[in-house]
Amino acid sequence: MSKLRPDYYINLKRSLKMELQSSSLSATWKHQRWKDNPIYPSTNHDVVSANKAITLSCQTGELERARHLFDTMLERTVVSWNTMITGYSKWNMFPEALDLISLMHHSDVKLNETTFSTSLSVCGRSKALIDGKKMHGLVLKSGHQRFNLVGSALLYVYANCREIGDGRRVFDQLHHENELLWSLMLVGYVECNLMSEALSVFDRMPRRGVVEWTTLISGYVKSDDGCKKALEMFKMMRENYEAVPNEFTLDCIVRACGRLGDLSGGRVVHGLLIKGGFEIEGSLSGALISFYSSCEVIEDAKNIYNNMPNPFLSDSNELIGGLLKLGKIHEAELIFCNMAERNSVSFNLMIKGYAMCGRLEDSKRLFMQMPVRILTSLNTMILVYARNGDIDKAFELFEKAKGEGSPVTWNSMISGYILNDQHENALKLYLTMRQKSISQTRSTFSVLFHACACLGSLQQGELLHAHLEKTPFASNVYVGTALIDMYSKCGSISAARAAFICISYPNVAAWTALINGYAHHGLGSDAVSFFNLMLKLGISPNAATFVAVLSACARAGLVDEGMRFFHLMKEYYDITPTLEHFTCVVDLLGRSGLLHEAEELIEGMPIEVDKILLISLLNASSFWMDMEIAERVAEKMFTLDPKPSSACVIMSNMYSRSGKWGQKVKVRDFLRESGGKKDPGCSWIDINNINHVFSVDDRNHPNIDMIYSSLESLQRNAQFNIQFDFPFRRC
Repeated sequence: MSKLRPDYYINLKRSLKMELQSSSLSATWKHQRWKDNPIYPSTNHDVVSANKAITLSCQTGELERARHLFDTMLERTVVSWNTMITGYSKWNMFPEALDLISLMHHSDVKLNETTFSTSLSVCGRSKALIDGKKMHGLVLKSGHQRFNLVGSALLYVYANCREIGDGRRVFDQLHHENELLWSLMLVGYVECNLMSEALSVFDRMPRRGVVEWTTLISGYVKSDDGCKKALEMFKMMRENYEAVPNEFTLDCIVRACGRLGDLSGGRVVHGLLIKGGFEIEGSLSGALISFYSSCEVIEDAKNIYNNMPNPFLSDSNELIGGLLKLGKIHEAELIFCNMAERNSVSFNLMIKGYAMCGRLEDSKRLFMQMPVRILTSLNTMILVYARNGDIDKAFELFEKAKGEGSPVTWNSMISGYILNDQHENALKLYLTMRQKSISQTRSTFSVLFHACACLGSLQQGELLHAHLEKTPFASNVYVGTALIDMYSKCGSISAARAAFICISYPNVAAWTALINGYAHHGLGSDAVSFFNLMLKLGISPNAATFVAVLSACARAGLVDEGMRFFHLMKEYYDITPTLEHFTCVVDLLGRSGLLHEAEELIEGMPIEVDKILLISLLNASSFWMDMEIAERVAEKMFTLDPKPSSACVIMSNMYSRSGKWGQKVKVRDFLRESGGKKDPGCSWIDINNINHVFSVDDRNHPNIDMIYSSLESLQRNAQFNIQFDFPFRRC
C-alpha cells in the first residue's frame, strides 16, 4: 500500500504550531530585546546577555553548554527558563525538558503563556499524557487557557496522545474565541481515523483553506475504505473554488487513484500536476511511480523514474516493488544494484522478489548481507522460507521473533502454514495469538478466511466472521473481499452477497470476488448483471475481473455476451488477454459446441498454449463427441507433456463410447507403460474443527486401523442384512 508523503503532517503541524514553539518565544524575546543602553542596570544586561548565549547554544545543538550557562546564572528570568525548555524541545530531549518544567514550577517562578504553550507542546510531542494533564490543571488555575497559543497547545496534547474525547472538550469550551482550534481538531480526528467526526468538524469550519481540504482528503486516503470518498472531496474542492489544490493535495489524490486502480482518473490528475508545474517535485514523481506501478502500467512508471535527475530512495523502492509485482526480477535487480543508498525496505523487497522467483539462495545471501537485520527482515524471511517449503526453518525464525509481540510476525507464520497447505496449524496458531493478546490486523483475517476457503470449512469461517465483527475491520474492503471468497467457495452465495453489502466502499477486487462467486455457483446471468452494475458505477475492471465474467458467460452459455466482453477488454480497457482469458473463451465456445471456432482462436493466439487450455477444448470435444478435433488436440498435448494422463483418460473414454476398442487398449497401454495414472479424487469431513481428508490408497490417517475395522464391520452387517432380507423380497 502506498503511503502519504511522510512530510505532509510534519509540515501541517508546523504551520499550525509554529507559534507554539518558536513564534511565541520569539514574540516574548522581541518584547525584551537586549538593549546596550546605560539606563538598564548592569545585572539586567548580564541576564539578557546570558539568555542570548543560551539561545545561540541551543540553536547549534550545544545543549550541555547551554545548560551550564543556565545553571551558573546568578539571576534568571522567566525568559531564561523558557529559552532552555525550548532548546530541549527543539532537539527532542523531552525528559530533560519535562524535568526543567517541574523544577521551574517548584522554584516559584511565575509561568507565562509562552511557558504553558511550550510545555504543553513538549507533553504532546513526547505523548506524556499525565504531565500534560498536570499542566492543564496549572493552566486552568492561572486562567491562561483563553490565550490562543495555550488553548491550541492543550488540544494538541490530547489529540497527539489519542485522548480525542478530552481534546473535543477543550475544543467545545474554547473554539468560539480561538479559530486555531478548528484546524487542530480536524487533524486530531484525521490522525485517529475518525473520519465521520472529521467531516462534521470540516463542514462547520468558519474558514477552509487548502490545508484543511488536504487534511480531510489525506485522512480518507489513509483509511482503508476511503479512497473513493477522497476523490469525491477533491472533486468538490475544485467545484467550490474554496481553495486551489497544492502539491500535497495532488500527492494524496494520485495515491488514492493508485490504491483504487483508477488508471483514467490518475492520468487526469497527472495532467493537473503538469499544468500546475508540480511535475518536477521529487515527492510527486514518487507518487506517480507508485500510481503507475499499482495500475501495472510499468513503462510509464519507468519513464518517470528515468527522467528524475536524482531519484529519492523511496522512489527506487516503489519502482522495485512494481517491477517485482509483475515478475520483472532482472529489471528490479538492476535498479537495486545501481542504488547509491539502500535501506531495509530495499533489501526486504529484493529478498521477497528472489523468493517469488524460486531463487531461495539469493534471498538467503541478501539476508546475510543486510547491515542491520530488523524485525521486518525476520518477518520477510519467515515468508521466504515458507514459500519455498522450508516450514521448519520458517518456524525457527518465528520462535526468535514472536517475543516482540508484532502481529506481522504472527501473520507471516500463519501465511506460511497456509502456503504449505497446513491450514489446521494456521488456525491453531491464530487461537494461540488470541490467547497471548496479540492484536489482530486485517491481514490476520484475510489469510485465515483463505484457509477456511481452502478447507471448505463453513463452520470455521463463520466462527472467524463472528470474531471479525468485534474488530474495526468488519467493513474493511480487503477483509471483506476474502470473506466473499470464503463464503462463495464454502457454498453460501447468499452469505457472500451479504458480506459484499457490508463493505463500505467496494473496490474492483471486491466486485471481482462477488462475480467469481456467482460464476462458480453456475449463476452466470447474475454474475454478468453485477459486472454491468460495476461498470455503471464507474469502477474500471481489471484482468482478474474479465477472467471472472468470461468464466460466468462460459458456465451460462452466454456466447455473444462473452465474446463482446473479450473484445471490450482489449479495445476499450487496454487490457492484453492472457492465457487465462483465452482459456475462458475456449471454454465458452467449447461448451456451446463451437469447436471449430475455438480451434481457430487457439491457432491465432499470440502466446503459447498450455495444458490447461488444451484440456478445456479436449473436454468440449469429448462432450460433443468430435473425434477429429479431439485427436488433433491430444496430439498437441503429447508434444507439451510426454505423460498427459488426463488426455489419455479422456481419449480412452471417447474411444470406448465410439466402439473403437483397439484404440482404447492402445491408449491404456501407453498410459500404463509411461507410468502415468489418473489423479485420485479425494473427500473430506470436518469434525470438531479438524479436517479429515481421504483419498484412494492413502493410509496416512492416524486412525486408519480403526477406520478400516469399522468399514469391515459395516460390510459384514450389510451382507448379513441382504441375506436375511432376501426371502422376504421374493415373497
